[in-house]
Amino acid sequence: MAEALVIVESPAKAKTIAKYLGKKYQVLASMGHVRDLPKSKLGVNIEASFQPDYITIRGKGEILKQLKEAAKKAKRVYLAADPDREGEAIAWHLAEYLKLDPNAPVRVVFNEITEPAIKASFKAPRPINYDLVNAQQARRILDRLVGYKISPILWQKVKKGLSAGRVQSVAVKLIIDREQEIEQFVPEEYWTLTAHLGEEEPFTAEFYGYGTEKTPLPDEQAVKAVIEHVRGRPFIVEKVTKKERKRRAPLPFTTSTMQQEAAKRLGFRATKTMRIAQTLYEGLSLGPEGEAGLITYMRTDSTRISEVAQEEAKRYITETFGASYVRPEEKKGTIREQQGVQDAHEAIRPTSVFRTPQSVKPYLSRDELRLYTLIWERFVASQMSAAVYDTVRADMRAGEALFRANGSELKFPGFLKVYQDTPDEGGERKRSGKSGEEQKGEDEGELFYGDGAPRLLPPLHPEMEVPLRHLEPRQHFTQPPPRYTEATLVKALEELGIGRPSTYAPTLETIQKRGYVVLEDKRFHPTELGRVVTEALEQYFPEIVDVSFTAKMEKELDEIEDGEKDWRFLLHTFYGPFSERLEKAESEMEKVELTPEYAGVTCDVCGRPMVYKMGRYGKFLACSGFPECKHTKPIVHSLGIPCPKCATGEIVERRTKKGRIFYGCSRYPDCDFTSWDRPLKETCPVCGGWMVQKGKNTKAIKQCMVCGHKAPLTAKSRKEQPVKSAANSEL
Repeated sequence: MAEALVIVESPAKAKTIAKYLGKKYQVLASMGHVRDLPKSKLGVNIEASFQPDYITIRGKGEILKQLKEAAKKAKRVYLAADPDREGEAIAWHLAEYLKLDPNAPVRVVFNEITEPAIKASFKAPRPINYDLVNAQQARRILDRLVGYKISPILWQKVKKGLSAGRVQSVAVKLIIDREQEIEQFVPEEYWTLTAHLGEEEPFTAEFYGYGTEKTPLPDEQAVKAVIEHVRGRPFIVEKVTKKERKRRAPLPFTTSTMQQEAAKRLGFRATKTMRIAQTLYEGLSLGPEGEAGLITYMRTDSTRISEVAQEEAKRYITETFGASYVRPEEKKGTIREQQGVQDAHEAIRPTSVFRTPQSVKPYLSRDELRLYTLIWERFVASQMSAAVYDTVRADMRAGEALFRANGSELKFPGFLKVYQDTPDEGGERKRSGKSGEEQKGEDEGELFYGDGAPRLLPPLHPEMEVPLRHLEPRQHFTQPPPRYTEATLVKALEELGIGRPSTYAPTLETIQKRGYVVLEDKRFHPTELGRVVTEALEQYFPEIVDVSFTAKMEKELDEIEDGEKDWRFLLHTFYGPFSERLEKAESEMEKVELTPEYAGVTCDVCGRPMVYKMGRYGKFLACSGFPECKHTKPIVHSLGIPCPKCATGEIVERRTKKGRIFYGCSRYPDCDFTSWDRPLKETCPVCGGWMVQKGKNTKAIKQCMVCGHKAPLTAKSRKEQPVKSAANSEL
């Protein structure tokens, strides 16, 4: 018989921990939370100081019975839920149900599921931390009050099935505000003027200005004036500035930065990233090694690294790359990135740096390996020395016109041996009329290039004349800010202090399930429903969609966790003004009629107009005669390319039942042509066959599907986008 019972949340975690603890311990799983507020009613007694009414979650009765029987037989019971507010709340609920003394040392916490960490935690058990429990209770009750009090009003005034929440409402508001920026954006014209210089070693220089002042080029007339000014004048080198620039390694992952990088590099949705990270944390079978947790706890906003992990990383880097690649001693360790960081545990890192991605590859699925590799590389890079660049800036004068050339060469790769940064999708900054290299230099504060590729200038010295080959004027227009992706929205929420590591992924899922936003081409677009609900909340519950108010609430929840504020006082302070707004909304809010969005096509079954509707995988077409007529169609995007198989139909973009995009003939089922790769309008220059795009982003190429000819993807091909059209066929 086991001497002690250990309760964790999941079977996978239980299996891994049991391996380290031995036969004297019985490890069982609670399968997550065991008690919660009831779904059928508010479950909070407002008059009794917001006393929650917890009930056993449906389906957990048998699990609790087994846990109770096991607890009676054990001499000691340990509660080993995750090391955060949610985990502390789970431990507290279990202690209440099993009638354990919460002041007794029944709680064990660990940041990684490794043998040393597990054994160390069981040597130092502690009582339940009520500050953590109360912070979680306060958040849960706040969200319940907002959701269960506002939602019925939205059901009555707008549409059934709607919901409101503190974090989700702010997220939708951010998306709508960005959309309004895009709609109101007025492009501004600006020009750049590039001088192509040199003969044997050609290079380019950008027009900077007259004299020493930066001079913008707002229109073609300004460009012509510069060209006329330099006509016939020699280009003389005025000054050459050489510097050594260092580029420091990135910090190890937090939950937010992991989700952002996984989205940009791997194309993972936030929920997928967290699901895989949970598996890597809880443990996997590694063949002869047995069960092992591969990463530390994945819900964290700290970038702190333990001294033990730093020393292990130093040893690995020295053995693999040499001592010069180790991060200097005075710069080792990391600091908090911003105020409000809970810092309860470490950054996300591998539990052992010597467990390389290559060594665990046989035991992991493809996606598990990809995420683990990303985490491992980021951590190793964070402990490595800076990359060093030799940079050169040459100022050349043609009359009074100043042209500037920048060059850069990677002198020492440092952390770039292991990890390359990924730029933001679409570029989050607004273009301001500056040249690309100049803006890049200003934004990053350094004259280096992210890929480490050399951008060399020929040997130049003051008073040297450089031959001009030609001048290249280019017209540009400022671009509106890009729509949010999952990665950039998570980044925005974190920077604004909205939500916490555990809330990002479920928030993104909720706003899509409610139909407030839709993800098209990996970017968020607000729906009419989202705009209507947000407008109503702004009018009657402005604090719910107010960024500063929500951020302040998050800070106060942190103060409860730190024992600095009473959780019931926070709820009283919030609910007073909130209840007044509820009464006003119930009496004054007018019923909103959602205008159907007609698609311009008729129903194949009954002939009535079809309208756009939101479904699990985005928009689709439905008959306006619903529920009498339930006919629906998918929306297809035509590429405007003839089908290479039948030559009669057009290539259209479709989705599988799981939402994956593929391409097929519009005449399906008469023509069964399909392709996972996007066909291009170009034909093969070798055999005249049809070409497709292979790969994504900067790695994309075009390839002939007849003879296999490959070529770089042109800018024109990249810009080709499907043209939306109503569905005329259905898979």
